Amino acid sequence: MQYLHTMVRVADLDASLHFYCDLLGLKEVRRKENEKGRFTLVFLAAPDDEQRSQELKAPELELTYNWDPETYTGGRNFGHLAYRVEDIYALCQHLMDNGVTINRPPRDGHMAFVRSPDGISVELLQKGDALPVQEPWASMENTGSW
Repeated sequence: MQYLHTMVRVADLDASLHFYCDLLGLKEVRRKENEKGRFTLVFLAAPDDEQRSQELKAPELELTYNWDPETYTGGRNFGHLAYRVEDIYALCQHLMDNGVTINRPPRDGHMAFVRSPDGISVELLQKGDALPVQEPWASMENTGSW
C-alpha cells in the first residue's frame, strides 16, 4: 500500500492556490482541466516531496475546483492536513503578515494550526526538536477552532 494524495474541494481556486502555494510554500506539480465534467484538479507537493511527486505522483494534495458553484461545509469534520516546516515561528509570522489567522499558535515551539480559505484545518509541525518558547507566541490565545 502507498499513500497517494488527499483531496479537498475548494470554492475559489485562486485564493486556495495563494494560501497553499504562496503562503504555505507548496508547489503546483500538475493540473488537469476536465471540460466535460466541469472541474479542475490541481496537484500540489511540499518542496521536500516534489521529486517523489514527479516520479510517483505521491505524496500530494489534490485541490478539486468544481466550475459550477457549490457550498462546502464541515471542514473540521475532514480532520486536517499536516506539514513539517523548517521554522514554525517564521512561517506563522509570514502567514499572519498576509492576513491568515493563527487558530492555535505555536506556543510550544512545535505545533500550530491554521485554516485554508475553504476552512480546511492545516497543522504545522516544527522539523526536529521544538524551538525555544518565545513571544508573542507563548502568550497568544487560540482563535476559533481548528
